[in-house]
Amino acid sequence: MVCSSRVNRNFRRTLLTVVGSSFGFYLPGLAPVSFCEQEDAKECQKDIQLFVNRLDSVESVLPYEYDAFDFCKDTDERRPSENLGQVLFGERIETSPYKFSFKADKACVKVCTKSYDAGSREDKLKLDFLKKGMELNYQHHWIVDNMPVTWCYIVEGNQKVCNPGFPIGCLVNQEGKPKDACVINADFNKKNTYYIFNHVDITIVYHSGDEMNGMSPRLVAATLEPRSVKHSDEDSPSCEGTPMDIPAEFKSNLKVTYSYSVTFQQNDDIRWASRWDYILVSMPHTNIQWFSIMNSLVIVLFLSGMVAMIMLRTLHKDIARYNQMDQEEAQEESGWKQVHGDVFRPPRMGMLLSVFLGQGTQVFIMIFITLFLACLGFLSPANRGALMTCAVVLWVLLGTPAGYVSARLYKTFGGENWKTNVLLTAFLCPGIVFVDFFLMNLILWVEGSSAAVPFGTLVAILALWFGISVPLTFVGAYVGFKKPGIEPPVRTNQIPRQIPPQTFFTKPVPGIIMGGILPFGCIFIQLFFILNSIWSHQMYYMFGFLFLVFIILVITCSEATVLLCYFHLCAEDYHWWWRSFLTSGFTAVYLFVYAVHYFFSKLQIIGAASTILYLGYTLIMVLIFFIFTGTIGFFACFLFVNKIYSVLKVD
Repeated sequence: MVCSSRVNRNFRRTLLTVVGSSFGFYLPGLAPVSFCEQEDAKECQKDIQLFVNRLDSVESVLPYEYDAFDFCKDTDERRPSENLGQVLFGERIETSPYKFSFKADKACVKVCTKSYDAGSREDKLKLDFLKKGMELNYQHHWIVDNMPVTWCYIVEGNQKVCNPGFPIGCLVNQEGKPKDACVINADFNKKNTYYIFNHVDITIVYHSGDEMNGMSPRLVAATLEPRSVKHSDEDSPSCEGTPMDIPAEFKSNLKVTYSYSVTFQQNDDIRWASRWDYILVSMPHTNIQWFSIMNSLVIVLFLSGMVAMIMLRTLHKDIARYNQMDQEEAQEESGWKQVHGDVFRPPRMGMLLSVFLGQGTQVFIMIFITLFLACLGFLSPANRGALMTCAVVLWVLLGTPAGYVSARLYKTFGGENWKTNVLLTAFLCPGIVFVDFFLMNLILWVEGSSAAVPFGTLVAILALWFGISVPLTFVGAYVGFKKPGIEPPVRTNQIPRQIPPQTFFTKPVPGIIMGGILPFGCIFIQLFFILNSIWSHQMYYMFGFLFLVFIILVITCSEATVLLCYFHLCAEDYHWWWRSFLTSGFTAVYLFVYAVHYFFSKLQIIGAASTILYLGYTLIMVLIFFIFTGTIGFFACFLFVNKIYSVLKVD
């Protein structure tokens, strides 16, 4: 896996270098910054600014911004502009009071002292919130030069893990059992006591540059070691001594002094372009799954190939034999040939099906383009919020294909209520997603979480929807209704044919349930990584592999749906329209079941609000995945049915 990921990163690095050198620009968020000991406005800068981001926890879905906790604040606080993706993901970046200059080592520098009066209700609330953060293992996320400041430590098997966050503190419970980070120090041993990490030893690694080419030094790594220190003299701290303990019961006045040390190290072996590698390679759960993922993909490809071979050989013989028969023999023949007069009979609820297919086309194109750009490195973790911003903008701009596909298919089904069709295409699925998102946002507002999207951003999203997406959907629908409906290759009989009794496996429900198994089987391991990145706050960077899984999913959905569609047509059941959509769409039900299993088995989330938020956001994912996979299955089956009946000789 390490080899494969290195090849992938080297390819992206080479591509970005070629693009940058050819056009003279760097991607947003990826431009290198040079540093020097003497300030030079044109060439380099001396001061290094440390930024702080929102704090999150694996035990809660609710992130909080840095200012929500009673930490040291920057006197000249500034917030860099954030894109839409960062706002939707709850990122709240701001400047911190931790400031230092390039190659200027500092030892035990006081940042500030926070005092808590036992008689003050306000101080008690501040300290209680800080304790809650330590109890739920909330993590700091600091940024230097657009690079996460990581906490590196050794785990079992002598493996080094670098976590892009570090805890506020930890708790030793009433039984004397240390929780979370309290296991790292034997001095954390008082029962029912919190230990706050009020001191950090920061190490900044830099590449000295290339004097021959006139390159100045650049930062290539930033790590820290959090410590808990009770400063005996807050004015001149020594950063040595016993841990800073906070009793669970707040009975006496308390002072917490925050401090830091910073050292600079030169390392010319790490290039600026590969400075994220040490974080990505050490991410937990990324090395152990590679072989099993590749193995499952090979199995899926093998099964897909076998299905395709069987289908082509069987169909070829069926068509050749049927075309050689005379009319009387053909009438006695059973199987898919006999339903040619009914197979293109318009489905029930054709309006709803066409709306789903229009929205599914929009989602399919959006996912394809987003993953393709991510593969090329344009949406890397260094470009914060770019993935979500790209997806939202693409969805808004792809209203035209949604309107066109929905209108054209609705006209093919013989529908005449074109106004209702256009309105449902523009508002049904996006409306459901927005209502769910708004309700989840209300919970975040009530809880005071940084993930709550501001009112102005909600207005901006509605403006994108109503001002751009809806008009583009109307344009697509107008073009679609102007076009003639898709002409079927055979005529439809006036009187519907009676469907013979079906066996258990050719009945609709068992077929639909079975149809989603194979597509889900090829994504569930990758789904584990995606859920980890969302809920366990781990970086996701294997976009090249995800794009491969996307292609495999499309192939598997198509072939599984076509195979089951063929079996149902052979059983002379011609109701394939909705069944083809639901067969591959049922993969979303397996996704929901897996998400529930992941919640109970992998996460440590507690609290009603966090549980509701998890289920609410999961339902949005499931709905989008349902119309996405259902659309793939439908169009695969649509093309298949059109093809086999177009080569059939029917009088």
